Amino acid sequence: MIAPSSILGQSRPSPGNRVTLGAIGMGSKGIANLRNFLYEPNVQVVAVCDVHETHHRDLNPGNRPSMGREPAKRIVEERYAKDAAKGAFKGCDAYADFRELCTRDDIDAIMVATPDHWHALCALEGIRNGKDVYCEKPVTHLFGEGQAIYREVEKRGAIFQVGSQQRSQTRFRIGAEIALNGLLGKITSVEVGLPTGHLHPRAEPSTPTAPPDGLDYDFWCGPSEKLPYIFARHHRNWRFHDAFGGGQIMDWIGHHNDIAHWGLDMDYSGPERVEAIGWTFPETDIYNTAVDYEIRCQYKGGITTSISNKHPIGIKWIGTDGWMSVSRNSMDASNRDWIRESFNRGKIMAAVSNNHIRNFLDCIQSRKPCIAPAEVGHRSITPGHLGIVSQAVGRPLNWDPKSESVIGDQEADQLLKAVPYRKPWKLG
Repeated sequence: MIAPSSILGQSRPSPGNRVTLGAIGMGSKGIANLRNFLYEPNVQVVAVCDVHETHHRDLNPGNRPSMGREPAKRIVEERYAKDAAKGAFKGCDAYADFRELCTRDDIDAIMVATPDHWHALCALEGIRNGKDVYCEKPVTHLFGEGQAIYREVEKRGAIFQVGSQQRSQTRFRIGAEIALNGLLGKITSVEVGLPTGHLHPRAEPSTPTAPPDGLDYDFWCGPSEKLPYIFARHHRNWRFHDAFGGGQIMDWIGHHNDIAHWGLDMDYSGPERVEAIGWTFPETDIYNTAVDYEIRCQYKGGITTSISNKHPIGIKWIGTDGWMSVSRNSMDASNRDWIRESFNRGKIMAAVSNNHIRNFLDCIQSRKPCIAPAEVGHRSITPGHLGIVSQAVGRPLNWDPKSESVIGDQEADQLLKAVPYRKPWKLG
């Protein structure tokens, strides 16, 4: 349970008041989230932040909209143009340094949609400055960062929503309820299908060049290794190098394994054994995250899960009395009556949210936990972190989900929990 803000002496918006928001990370997902926040009636966006002034996700922009801090500023000011004419809106500030945004006393909450290697530092800066946080998945790039975030959230009574939006979609809630209510009998296994990685560069140019004008590339690299600038691993392709992301595994595990855990009632737990099996890697030095992969997990009660690109993308729970599968495009079950929204699936009813951003805003007012809290988001991606370590050390890992420690393998435990930031950045 999260302590109410009144206990901690934190000032929060009272019911009915407008939530003031600062948005950090104005790439494709950040701009999409920004637009969604702008159309919520009780939100006032007052600041945006990005280390890139203006850019296009692709080298040849064509008809694609501009991104970065200046286009984001324009989007906000165009949305509030009528309010500005009435004197009710004084403009949107644009920052290159997220710390300047987070220290503003007039901001209640922040939205973080940076590349993964920045999630933790941006979110923690916001929490420590009394802000509530909406942070894209995976909640963090490194395991130790995830622990730091959920512990800070609990300590300060912050409201935190992980951008695992599938928790706010009806079909995934139905799938979780089918599994939770025993309609499948004893669940024996779960297949979690994620996309295949990339063998070759996804864009050109794929050789080092000078960073483009308007980009502070040193700041963009931040706490991670400063690799030579290559367009083919920058915007939208950064995640395929482990300095910045975790490939398709860590990009998607916060979606589909999150739902698998939901249906297994493992939101605050995890596997007991994890093994990386059959991984392959790119045929290029630009990327180094897995192409083909399987992470095989064993959970309490004899349940096994397989997280792999060899399965259809989505989640499939398999039990002694039937099966249920769900993805963003489909939903099916061995008994199709189960998947009707009106069907009575049993006494266990999963939390209901039909709008992920609205759920975050409502929880800011109520001070109740969001549908995708920080620790739940951290736990849902922990098998991915463990799989990466298992692959690195070349052996299966025994895991204690209560203490969050690798059992009997100090090398693996230290590797998992390392936070090797580039100076001067620090987690604490």
